[in-house]
Amino acid sequence: MEGKQSGSAEQKTVTELKAVSEEPYLEDKDAAAGGAEPAVAVDDVLSRPLGPTPSQSRFQVDLVTEGFGRPAEAAEKAGREVSMLGKSSEEAKGRFRVNFVDPSAGDETSGESGGGSSEGGNVSLQNGGDAMLNEGSLHSGGRHHHHHYYYDTHTSTYYLRTFGHNTMDAVPRIDHYRHTAADLGEKLIRPSLAELHDELDKEPFEEGYANREEGMPTGEAVATYIPDSKGIVKFGWIKGVLVRCMLNIWGVMLFIRLSWIVGQAGIGLSVVVIAVAAVVTTFTGLSTSAIATNGFVRGGGAYYLISRSLGPEFGGAIGLIFAFANAVAVAMYVVGFAETVVELLKENGTMMVDEMNDIRIIGTITVVLLLGISIAGMEWEAKAQIVLLVILILAIGDFVIGTFIPLDNKKPKGFFGYKAEIFMENFGPDFRNEETFFSVFAIFFPAATGILAGANISGDLADPQSAIPKGTLLAILITTLVYIGIAVSVGSCVVRDATGNINNTIITELTNCTTAACKLNYDFSSCQTGCQYGLMNNFQVMSMVSGFAPLISAGIFSATLSSALASFVSAPKIFQALCKDNIYPGFLMFAKGYGKNNEPLRGYLLTFLIALGFILIAELNIIAPIISNFFLASYALINFSVFHASLAKSPGWRPAFKYYNMWISLVGAILCCIVMFVINWWAALLTYVIVLGLYIYVTYKKPDVNWGSSTQALTYLNALQHSIRLSGVEDHVKNFRPQCLIMTGAPNSRPALLHLVHAFTKNVGLMICGHVHMGSQRQAVKERLSDLAKYQQWLIKNKMKAFYAPVHAEDLRDGGQYLMQAAGLGRMRPNTLVLGFKRNWRQADIRDVETYINLLHDAFDIQYGVVVIRLKEGLDISHLQGQGSKGPSSPLNLADQRLLDATTQFQKKQSKSNIDVWWLFDDGDAMFSDTVLNSGQNAGLTLLIPYLLTSKKKWKDCKIRVFIGGKINRIDRDRRAMATLLSKFRIDFSDIMVLGDINMKPKIENITAFEEMIEPFRLHEDDKEQEIADKMKESEPWRITDNELELHKTKTYRQIRLNELLKEHSSTANIIVMSLPVARKGAVSSALYMAWLEALSKDLPPIFLVRGNHQSVLTFYS
Repeated sequence: MEGKQSGSAEQKTVTELKAVSEEPYLEDKDAAAGGAEPAVAVDDVLSRPLGPTPSQSRFQVDLVTEGFGRPAEAAEKAGREVSMLGKSSEEAKGRFRVNFVDPSAGDETSGESGGGSSEGGNVSLQNGGDAMLNEGSLHSGGRHHHHHYYYDTHTSTYYLRTFGHNTMDAVPRIDHYRHTAADLGEKLIRPSLAELHDELDKEPFEEGYANREEGMPTGEAVATYIPDSKGIVKFGWIKGVLVRCMLNIWGVMLFIRLSWIVGQAGIGLSVVVIAVAAVVTTFTGLSTSAIATNGFVRGGGAYYLISRSLGPEFGGAIGLIFAFANAVAVAMYVVGFAETVVELLKENGTMMVDEMNDIRIIGTITVVLLLGISIAGMEWEAKAQIVLLVILILAIGDFVIGTFIPLDNKKPKGFFGYKAEIFMENFGPDFRNEETFFSVFAIFFPAATGILAGANISGDLADPQSAIPKGTLLAILITTLVYIGIAVSVGSCVVRDATGNINNTIITELTNCTTAACKLNYDFSSCQTGCQYGLMNNFQVMSMVSGFAPLISAGIFSATLSSALASFVSAPKIFQALCKDNIYPGFLMFAKGYGKNNEPLRGYLLTFLIALGFILIAELNIIAPIISNFFLASYALINFSVFHASLAKSPGWRPAFKYYNMWISLVGAILCCIVMFVINWWAALLTYVIVLGLYIYVTYKKPDVNWGSSTQALTYLNALQHSIRLSGVEDHVKNFRPQCLIMTGAPNSRPALLHLVHAFTKNVGLMICGHVHMGSQRQAVKERLSDLAKYQQWLIKNKMKAFYAPVHAEDLRDGGQYLMQAAGLGRMRPNTLVLGFKRNWRQADIRDVETYINLLHDAFDIQYGVVVIRLKEGLDISHLQGQGSKGPSSPLNLADQRLLDATTQFQKKQSKSNIDVWWLFDDGDAMFSDTVLNSGQNAGLTLLIPYLLTSKKKWKDCKIRVFIGGKINRIDRDRRAMATLLSKFRIDFSDIMVLGDINMKPKIENITAFEEMIEPFRLHEDDKEQEIADKMKESEPWRITDNELELHKTKTYRQIRLNELLKEHSSTANIIVMSLPVARKGAVSSALYMAWLEALSKDLPPIFLVRGNHQSVLTFYS
């Protein structure tokens, strides 16, 4: 089968850079039976749209299947065609080649012969399955500019045929930056660096994760999800944000309480009240816009914005109270609606039961209707909001028109139309009944808390990044202007007090009446304290002023119902987003969504029950301030989020909305906190307590999420700045602390070593777990990358305050050198090397022993202290890991069981026993004066480590015993001198023991055992010819010569004798800390040095062999 392109002078074979088998394609089952060659619909094969949507480009796909057949069916959907022939090889499983063609280039190609035309398809197939392209289409200089993408589902990678040839390198493309589960399109994986850089005959990565996040589906896994946008309702910025915000801000306050506020505060201060509220909401709106335009916004509103900025701790706390506040706000608005209805029923004498129960009945019916509208879907809810907005605008227009129609029958009630006298009189404040500016502000401000109504349904917006800023800020502007306009209008038309009595008309001029009403021929002085009408006394002023009073009532109904409906939708959406993130595991059941729009039906029912409960209580005056404070707490944190993100200077903080300022956001956050106390101080304190409690809970639970919050960015910035500041400070002996590089290998393979070192470095010093990967560089690099995250998480999970540092090297010595030279940062660098004792040194390859000893020499050369830790049971449990994880495991032998028991002993609280310090050599000078004394009786690392151990909770019951060498004839004097020294260093001790017999010859049987131990490692040069002995010494430098053994006989006997004394005095100690003997480089063979360490430390409790770097670590000067 061969396809031809019109106008083609030549055909060129297109091949993939990745090897694809040339085996024949699999025949379709129906084709095998009937002989026809079918076209298989790509929707049955592909997962998500591969690349641009049909409106952007058209493409064809060559499918290399996985070895399965599908029924024949022909479809032409989204401009895609798939030809499926032959059989694929195992190597090419699950791969597609996709050719995209820019539709703007025109459609001048003909289809395959006999197959009709394909939409712009510049691809045809040869028998071998390779696509054929017009030569002219390969270059950008031709008349048509085509971009040809080839997609390999095996690695989810696009290949681009451009610049006249195939290349694996990917051009910049938005699909490379999507999340896996993004709704906007499939995440594509660009070629990994290994795929571009490694040799061609090597597979960079097999079935693993090339350069994708772990858990991201590859190949066939991607090809299982088919998005279906049909039926999904998404709103633009007007219907989704502007309308909702305006309806929420224009509440009952506009029609009932605004006139009273003008009466109390006057026109001037009323405008100030509205302006201050507008400043707070505008600052918050600017901050919301900045966060909303700093990346794709999903559903969750304020919770999503705060949690992705400040992290799950603040987000989880605010998300819960914000969702609850919206649910209770439904009850508040519904009760407000029910009270208005009941007032109308009272006026007409048609009460059902009594006032309270009528409110409950009407409220219940209303909230059931709201539930029905919400469950019907967002589209119906949006239509209802539009209807309510129209009613609300008509009501406002009705009022404005009414102000220009001053009827005579309204004048006794205080309405005279626009009069300068009334404006001047009402401009200043006239606070009554102990009202103040702040109390009036507290009453008004809740009207401004609807600015997040649009952001709360961010998941239902077509373009939240554009819609939220435009809709929110424009809504704040429009509603603020309307509030100010109505305040000025009503203050210019209606007097503060009026009797409503037409008989109060002034017939003769009164000399003692100076009010505006008097100037307009009305005397209302008779009811200065008990008038029923006027701004101060009548909440229905707007109805009285309006041209058609019932329309104002309809406006009140519209305001309350629209706010209730917005809150009814917002609360479940926010709660669903919170539950999806699993911040509170107990609420996970509410994360489930239903239908095309993923509607939170369970959340709707929960909101309904909460609202119904508060409606039946019908006493919302107490809870109303708390709800307002919950909203304000959310606004404060949104403002703080912007300030915090700007302060952290994270490169990822790049809002498309540029009209924000970090300091304005900080002022906005402070203003929100102040307003909280202005509204109600005890409600503000209660809000802080609740937010703090939830914050502590979420912090304690440590949810497994990583959103790249500004908290992380600021933590990094602080750490960087402090590290740089610390690097400029010279070290001082008072601030010395052991900073340990532990050669653990995989940290979980030697947990006892880790726990012992962590016991004296926790919250004191640095701890780095070094792991040397040896062998093939390619394999080691893969292991290092995977181990880095794996073992760091293991350390965190096991509450180890440590870092994991893997390196690749040819052997342990090279790796150790790399780590000792490069590990750490600035002053935070290791100064002590910690190793486990090489317990199997006699059976191991002697070259490994050489490497081990040379690592100690290297540490001393680099001025490191050295600690060698030995447990008689051993340290390495790597051969026991996984026991019992897969099926039934065989019982452990006695040695392994003891090893496991010994491994866990340091995780428990230590019993009341001793830490024995055998302080035989000075390993770290202590400062007594301006000069450093090297007398052998000054303190070092050997003494510091036991002190740090006993300062920890698990080891606090252990007492320090100090053993020193001395002479029999001056034991008391040596003990007193040491006691004086330790007291100067303020180190508590339980006993000091002076060993006068330390230089005695060890027992014969122990000397014999030592000689038997070293026998396999001896050279015995006296029994060989000189030339042969020299050659053996040169080729095997680790061997022990007779001369060396004789030269170091005294040191050998000392190690054996010390072991005898250790068994005699310290066999019951919890830990022994002892000075590590040092062997001179080149003078003592590796085998002899290991034999010394073996003889010194065998058959003892856990022992630390410590040697400091002979620098000052203790001082008794302040």
